[in-house]
Amino acid sequence: MSELPTVRRIENAARAILVDEGAEAVTMRRVAAAAGITPMATYRHYPNREALLRAVADAAIAEVARGWGQRPHTDLLSRMFGLLDDFLDFALGMPNLYTFLLTDRREGARRFPDDFASGASPTFTPLLELVRRAMAEGLLREDDPLEVTVTVTSHSQGLVQLYLGGRMGMSEAEFRALCRRTTERILRGLAADRGGIGI
Repeated sequence: MSELPTVRRIENAARAILVDEGAEAVTMRRVAAAAGITPMATYRHYPNREALLRAVADAAIAEVARGWGQRPHTDLLSRMFGLLDDFLDFALGMPNLYTFLLTDRREGARRFPDDFASGASPTFTPLLELVRRAMAEGLLREDDPLEVTVTVTSHSQGLVQLYLGGRMGMSEAEFRALCRRTTERILRGLAADRGGIGI
């Protein structure tokens, strides 16, 4: 079996450090040691730490996107909650990577509203499409789909920040149940007909 290319070894090493310890722990020297190369060899592929982290972020987003929204569903509502479960699996399963991708300030990060409206976010776009469909089918009130979607997603992100920061005194299972209940409340508030959305 052939050895991984140097670039892949560098990115894998950087990602492993990021996932285990957070982005601040990723240094070119540590990455080089973990990849089994010299620091100078790392700089031949990436001019600086920021370029390396950008490459790691792009690869991680692509990986997350491949599995996003693939859960079985029977209707729009079950698909929405499937996306919520995907989000929680990612955020709670890899909190350091989640923080780096979604909350850390970094060059090249997607920005609301333009990047989100254009479909540049592989995790936001599926929910945006569902919101548009739900409005077209009369399940949700007519409104700005982009702002409705950011209302739902920012709610979940805010709860996750509290949980990861140790501000929620509950188990993960209890926290997931809370996220579902509070999301249901938001959707009921957005529903065209309170009984029509099915929650």
